[in-house]
Amino acid sequence: MPTFFRICKKKSTEGFQSFPYVVALFSAMIWLYYASLKSDAFLLITVNSFGCFIETIYLTLFIAYASKQARMSTLRMLLLLNFGGFCLILLLSHFLAKGSSRVRILGWVCVIFSVSVFAAPLSILRVVIRTRSVEFMPFNLSFFLTLSAIMWFFYGILLKDLYVAIPNVLGFIFGVLQMILYVIYKNFKTAEEPKLPEHTIDNAKFSTSLTCGIQEAASPQLNGADKEENIHEKQDMDDPNGDQPIVCQV
Repeated sequence: MPTFFRICKKKSTEGFQSFPYVVALFSAMIWLYYASLKSDAFLLITVNSFGCFIETIYLTLFIAYASKQARMSTLRMLLLLNFGGFCLILLLSHFLAKGSSRVRILGWVCVIFSVSVFAAPLSILRVVIRTRSVEFMPFNLSFFLTLSAIMWFFYGILLKDLYVAIPNVLGFIFGVLQMILYVIYKNFKTAEEPKLPEHTIDNAKFSTSLTCGIQEAASPQLNGADKEENIHEKQDMDDPNGDQPIVCQV
């Protein structure tokens, strides 16, 4: 939520990526389908229903404020993964598997995409290491993904549902890795470029002097009176106490 408050405030997605939210939405959709085939899966249904709702809001905001290139990339991922991929899994599992085998196949599909949810934020790790900045890797996201992995691991163990427990082992590892990188780079500051020394320049005098010099070089045909007038003007310009205005003849 802090990430999207920032996006709405600045009206730009900046360096944030939509991939983690696309994968999270797809994972919630798959888990809902899996839960619908099992009994006593009330928690799976409620949590993933909320997940679908909140991820849809996040993606809507992302698309609204993203650049054209990021918007088109997000829409392509949604079309291919969340629509095409989900429909393909739904059809294949419905026509090619029956009963317990369908639950087993869907369980392994859920494992794969649950791991993808935890691994999706890793796509920004390359940027973090290269830039040595954690600006676009929110600590809260990594922390709560790790905490969620711990809770769901024990929930899966208590229910003896390995499809719930297994992906959260990797989720815990990925989450800890992200937090370690955050701690390493959170206080890192890139070296500031040296600033050139500032000099005070009398702009009026410099401009007038330059203009007069160019006029002399470009006007060799000036008569003696004009040359003499220019000499007096330059003398007035060099005299700090002179009261006469500096005017160069064109």
